[in-house]
Amino acid sequence: MITSIFPTICADDVPAVRDFYIELFGFGVNFDSGWYVQLEAPDEAKAQIGIVEREHESVPAAFRLRPAGMLLAIEVDDVDAVHAKAVKMGLQTPLELRSEDFGQRHFMTVDPSGTLVDVITPIPPSAEYAAAYAESAE
Repeated sequence: MITSIFPTICADDVPAVRDFYIELFGFGVNFDSGWYVQLEAPDEAKAQIGIVEREHESVPAAFRLRPAGMLLAIEVDDVDAVHAKAVKMGLQTPLELRSEDFGQRHFMTVDPSGTLVDVITPIPPSAEYAAAYAESAE
């Protein structure tokens, strides 16, 4: 039985990545050894993110590459407020804030490790997508 699942980000600068998630999303530090940090969201969701030094011996050498072909989705209560904070922080936003027919208002930013982060607030989907969701639930 699965008791927990969370992404662990390989980072060249562990403190910079730690501070990104603390400042933008309000994560708290559960553990910090310098080469590894465990963060937890400040709410009842118990969402966690790990950050490990990319070159640490615990990371197999063949997997110390920069992230590509994946994104980390973080659902928040108010994506507009988080977007405003990201803009104030001067963060890169490769996908600007927008509402999608499939039921998301979101934007994307990039953390200091190069991980693409999709910041999402669910919104009502368009009629077309609502029908598709209803069909898949049957």
